Amino acid sequence: MNYVRTAVLIAALTALFMAAGFFLAGQAGMLIAFAVAAAMNLYAWWNSGESVLRHFKAHEVDARSAPGLYSTVRQLADNAGLPMPRVYIAENDQPNAFATGRGPKNAAVCATSGLLRLLDEREVAGVMAHELAHVQHRDTLVMTVTATLAGAISMLANFAMFFGGGSGRRDNPLGIVGVLAVMILSPLAAMLVQMAISRGREYEADRAGAEICGHPLWLASALGKLHRASQRIDNLAAENNPATAHMFIVNPLHTRATDSLFSTHPAVENRIARLQALAAAGPLRRGPWEG
Repeated sequence: MNYVRTAVLIAALTALFMAAGFFLAGQAGMLIAFAVAAAMNLYAWWNSGESVLRHFKAHEVDARSAPGLYSTVRQLADNAGLPMPRVYIAENDQPNAFATGRGPKNAAVCATSGLLRLLDEREVAGVMAHELAHVQHRDTLVMTVTATLAGAISMLANFAMFFGGGSGRRDNPLGIVGVLAVMILSPLAAMLVQMAISRGREYEADRAGAEICGHPLWLASALGKLHRASQRIDNLAAENNPATAHMFIVNPLHTRATDSLFSTHPAVENRIARLQALAAAGPLRRGPWEG
């Protein structure tokens, strides 16, 4: 089902990209946009995970360079029945985390340095279990492809806004109207992100992550700390590419007026309440994991 949803999403984003090319430069622009979109689709499918990791300046760690985090992820992956993912740390003061990759066999999980400073070992386990749940459900494929293509459309819309996109050229069929049409593609791309990355997916990752680590309250405690800290600590890398916001465990955006367009996360208070109810319901199916 995720593969069908991804194919539909790619087709929709490609159509938007082609429409932008048409509005800016007519039929020739549309054909060029199609060629560029085809190349980007292929790149996004195979390399979007690496691109996101590079964007956030994440570096890979192992059992020697980050023994605590690496050991936690290894034990959680074993408990979830997943291959060991690559583990990354992004030097970023905002406490947050995300997962990326096409599927379980080439997945990566990333925690920011701010997260590792803020949370205790059990809370880190809760967060990493949530990210492994995304890997288990193959959400990361949709998330990384969406981030790459929606980000490209946003950049094209910004280009039209700041440089006029050739509104005075003869091959622009709609003139300034075409430029204005391209300018609205950025929020439209954001809406597609919201449609593709449903808030229900975060609830499901919370539930499955609680099962993987066996302790819903570990993740509940972490979410509260992450939400409060993310509201006062900037994540400039995410602000500069807001189409990646949906990849993080809590919304990393809060400083710009357009950030609400990319708000794909359910309310943290609701997520915590669900985890507390899950803990009160009794022992989980997987049994406890101890860090």
